[in-house]
Amino acid sequence: MSSTSLSSSVKKTCNALKQSAANQIIDYEQRFSCLKTLYNNLLRTLIRTQFNPKTALETAQSFFGSDDVRFAAVDGTLYSRPIFDMVIFFGGAYAATGTVKFSENSIPEVEYDKKTIQQNMGISSIVPVYINEIPDVDHTFSVYEQPNEVNPAKMSTDEDVINNSFIANSLMTFSEYYLAYKLAANDEEKTQIILLDRSLSTDHASLSYETRKFTFWKDKSSILGFRPKNEDASFDMNDLYISRQHIINQNLQLPPPRANYLRHVIINLAIERQSLTSTQLMSFFGISDNKRQQKVDVALKNLVRKQILIEKNGIFTINQKYVTSWERTKKLTTEIGDQLFSLEDWLMLSIQGLCAGHLG
Repeated sequence: MSSTSLSSSVKKTCNALKQSAANQIIDYEQRFSCLKTLYNNLLRTLIRTQFNPKTALETAQSFFGSDDVRFAAVDGTLYSRPIFDMVIFFGGAYAATGTVKFSENSIPEVEYDKKTIQQNMGISSIVPVYINEIPDVDHTFSVYEQPNEVNPAKMSTDEDVINNSFIANSLMTFSEYYLAYKLAANDEEKTQIILLDRSLSTDHASLSYETRKFTFWKDKSSILGFRPKNEDASFDMNDLYISRQHIINQNLQLPPPRANYLRHVIINLAIERQSLTSTQLMSFFGISDNKRQQKVDVALKNLVRKQILIEKNGIFTINQKYVTSWERTKKLTTEIGDQLFSLEDWLMLSIQGLCAGHLG
C-alpha cells in the first residue's frame, strides 16, 4: 500500500476519534446543564446542614491544620468503539477542584475553581486492540481451570466480545486512582480532601478476589519480567504476591496475623527486624497452642519455598531482592500511568502502528 493511501487512512481514523471526543464533550455539556437544579430539588434533603460552625472550624484546624482546605472530586468515564477490525477502548478521569473555607460564625463555604477543564485537571487514554486479540488481553475470556485457554462459551460474535470486555472499565478505574494519587502527591496543589464515587475497601476486596488464582498471573500478566527505571531487579511472581496484600498500618495492627494475611505479616516483620525465629514469632503473636504454632510453621516453610525468606539454622531472613519489592511496585505503577496518560505522542504512534499493520 502506498504511503499516500496509508496517510489518508490514518488521517481518517484520527478524525473519527476527534469527532467522537467532540461529541462526548457536547453530550457532557448538555447533561451538566440539566444538573443545575439538582441540588435544590434533591441533594439538599440528603446533605446535613445543621451543625456547629465553631466545632467544624476547630475540627478542620486540628485535622487539616488550616481553615482553608483544598478538595478534588474525581469521576471517570469510558466507552468502547469498533473501527475496522479493531476496538478503541477509552477510559479517563476528571477532577472538579476547589476550596472549603471554614469560619467560626457561619457554615463552611465551598468555592469551585474556575476553568477547571482549561487547567487540565483530567487524564484519559485510548487503547486500540484488534478484536481477535481481545481474549488474549482480557483474562475474563479465559477458561477458569486453564487460564491459557480461551473459553468459547463467552464468545459468539465480535459484538459479544466487545460488550463483555473489561478493558475500558479497567482503564477508567486505573485512571481514577492514578489521578487521585497525582493530586494527593502534588505539593503545590496541597489537596487534602479527595472525593471518589467508589470505595477503596470494596475495590481492594474485589481485586483480591479476582487475583486469587496465581496461575492467571503467569499466563496473563504482562508486567512479569518488567524492570522499572533505575532498578536492578525485574518484577516477578513474588513481587506480585507481596504487593497484593501490602496493607501496613501498625497503629491499626494491619494486616492481622491470621488466615491469608499471616504470611504477609511475617514478610513485613522480616523486613522490619531483618531476622527472626519461629519462637520470636510465637511470642510476638501471643501464640501458645500447638494448632496455631503449626500454622506459623507452615507459613514459614511456604515463604522459604517461594524464596521470599531464607532459612539458616532456624533463623529466617528476608531475601534482599524483596526488601525493595514495594518500592518497585510503586515505580512500576507510576511508570504505567505515565505511559498511558502523560505521553502525548503515545496515542498517535499506537494508532499509526495498528493502521499500518491493518492496511499494509
